[in-house]
Amino acid sequence: MKRPKGFKSRTRKKLRKHPRNRGKISISRLFQKLEKGDKVVIDIEPSYHKGMPHPRYQGRLGIIEGKIGRAYVVLIKDGGKIKKIYANPIHLKKI
Repeated sequence: MKRPKGFKSRTRKKLRKHPRNRGKISISRLFQKLEKGDKVVIDIEPSYHKGMPHPRYQGRLGIIEGKIGRAYVVLIKDGGKIKKIYANPIHLKKI
């Protein structure tokens, strides 16, 4: 039988929390305000599934372009292309 290749396949180590931080969600990161032009790092919060960007973008540096609803539009460079990533603020860390 063929292996499923879903959204979170092969992310066992990438989407793991440190044992002391398990279960906790940072409220300040959930309600952080980001402005256009801010530099952010995509740091996925594994316990919050809404607005989670694809795990292949974990640790990528990007620039805030705007806001759509509660999510932010982040521009990242992937190879030679510029891509738009939509992510909730809990999955973003301001630099």
